[in-house]
Amino acid sequence: MDHGMTEQLNVQQMAEKLLAADNVLILCHKNPDGDTIGCGSALYYALSALDKTAAVLCSDTIPGRYAFTNPRLYKGEFEPEIVVAVDVASVQLFGENNGMPQFSRHVDLCIDHHAGNSGYAEYTLLDGHAAAAAELLYDVICAMGVDLTAHMANCLYTGLSTDTGCFKFSSTTARTHIIAAKLMEAGARVEELNTLLFDTKPRERMEAERIARNHLEYHLDGRCALIYLTRDEIEQSKVDPADLEELTGLPISIEGVKVGLTLRQQPGGSYRISVRTAKGVDACEIAKRLGGGGHTRAAGCELLGNLDNTKSAILAEVEAVLDAPQEGA
Repeated sequence: MDHGMTEQLNVQQMAEKLLAADNVLILCHKNPDGDTIGCGSALYYALSALDKTAAVLCSDTIPGRYAFTNPRLYKGEFEPEIVVAVDVASVQLFGENNGMPQFSRHVDLCIDHHAGNSGYAEYTLLDGHAAAAAELLYDVICAMGVDLTAHMANCLYTGLSTDTGCFKFSSTTARTHIIAAKLMEAGARVEELNTLLFDTKPRERMEAERIARNHLEYHLDGRCALIYLTRDEIEQSKVDPADLEELTGLPISIEGVKVGLTLRQQPGGSYRISVRTAKGVDACEIAKRLGGGGHTRAAGCELLGNLDNTKSAILAEVEAVLDAPQEGA
């Protein structure tokens, strides 16, 4: 991977850069998930504990289920000396709203776990083997000498648990569990968080899921399962689009399915495609063929065009990858 012109830092060096800084602006990625929000919030509280001025900026509204993380949201009240991005793989992922572009053009520090990080920041702490950016941020906060509060632990646990599908995804390592245990020791309210993050859904989301399940299709001799939601159906269900992320686990959970596709039409008409794969099939390889990217088992891309064209385009790439000669075969 081309990691730009960035200089790679280790945990200790990243901690030192943050300790030397004040007036820190923390950037999250657009369509924020639990990892970028959890990390942004935990870092905000860690810097505040060191009597530094800090705030969090996100191009999109923070979803209601993460409201409890409660960071100070940037309102232009200070001039940032240092801009630090958490869980953001490339500049395109910052988004355009809330005055984001004036800050995302020059990012000083980046803490990330996406192996494909483009190297846009001046200094980067990157570990592609970490299951969540929260794993790295836990180390950085400890290295900064900050006492982990129960609230910081809640924020980091949110990042760790949501990015691993509650510790079920293949990215989960023994180290992930060790950090989760440390967060529990620090007072993370794991039972309440698991209920909030995984076992509670708004009625609107249930309605959207009901519609999506009705659209379940099998392709390529049953090796690929696909669900979709049109823009109208998303509006009709009144679901918060941020609440649809978990839908992506549905098609891949079916026995015998190697590739699960979830198509969601965006307000502008394009389709966001989430690709989830079984062991041995590279989701990133499929998404990359259509200008997207992601992880080995979970990736995504966006396509312009109507539903039929979108289906044809993605299914052609799925077929190409499924039928490619396997290495070592």
